[in-house]
Amino acid sequence: MNFIDTAWINVKAGDGGPGHISFRREKYVPMGGPDGGNGGNGGSVVIEADRQLGTLLDFTYRRHYKAVSGARGGSSNCTGKSGDEVVIRVPAGTVIRDKDTQEQIADLATHGQRIVVVKGGRGGRGNSEFVTSVNQAPRQSDPGTPGEERNIEFELKLLADVGLVGFPNAGKSTLIATISAARPKIADYPFTTLVPNLGLVRAGEYRSFTVADIPGLIEGAHIGKGLGIQFLRHIERTAVLLFMIDVQSETPEEDLSTLRNELGLYAEHLLQKPWLVRLTKADVLTSEERKTLEQSAFVQRHSARLISAVAHEGMPELVEDLWKYVQEMRSSQEFGTLLVE
Repeated sequence: MNFIDTAWINVKAGDGGPGHISFRREKYVPMGGPDGGNGGNGGSVVIEADRQLGTLLDFTYRRHYKAVSGARGGSSNCTGKSGDEVVIRVPAGTVIRDKDTQEQIADLATHGQRIVVVKGGRGGRGNSEFVTSVNQAPRQSDPGTPGEERNIEFELKLLADVGLVGFPNAGKSTLIATISAARPKIADYPFTTLVPNLGLVRAGEYRSFTVADIPGLIEGAHIGKGLGIQFLRHIERTAVLLFMIDVQSETPEEDLSTLRNELGLYAEHLLQKPWLVRLTKADVLTSEERKTLEQSAFVQRHSARLISAVAHEGMPELVEDLWKYVQEMRSSQEFGTLLVE
């Protein structure tokens, strides 16, 4: 299935039904008064978050959604039937904006959240509503108001507890495949991951958290270079950031600085998130190289540990460390996490 994280649609609420003009006609009632009923209200269009969905792909095939209009009022003061609302389901984590004004309408971050994006028109009044002391037999009614219409834009931001951040081919896909059930594409060349991957990590009984494998960043990503800002948005909702640096890098400090700089240039608040550093692919090191690296200033400064997803080195400790961060963030209620039962 393709991963689509932006889309737009046109939504139109139902029009209000027209009011009815009629007069009471019964045997032995010579002066029957007006009894035209009101029209029914038009149906509204509602957007609802659904955690079972993971992509906006459906909206590439269907752009227009229209609710049913209200029915005309009837005689005997019968109100016309109101139109049913249309419910459009989107993945939890979807931001909704007005496409024309770019005004944010809602941020549906949790399962079951819903919002009316266009309201149905009100039904028109029947002639029974126009009776006055000087007009006992009105022959007028309202047509009903039109339903609202607008173009809306969706932007999906993955809901994850931990975001994996690193340059292309830093081992993010291998790591998420090792610690979770996710099965991303893995190869020995850069930019293997072309879409974000989400994995569920079990840290023990009744303990679990989600990890997002964000496609590799490069310097200038915040202005669209490489895979660009199309995937930086998915880091915004994460509670904890795990920076992954290749052990074979000759400039690990510079790599980390570049990655954090790109996040800060995209959204400054990302630098306020708790974070930790891991040096990946430790299985390629010799004993002497490992010892030198473990004693390096970079490792000491950032409490960086060596890990290898291929050799499963440091995996239990990493999962436990990440769980501690996630648990702290959940308890502080600073992060609206996606809880997985």
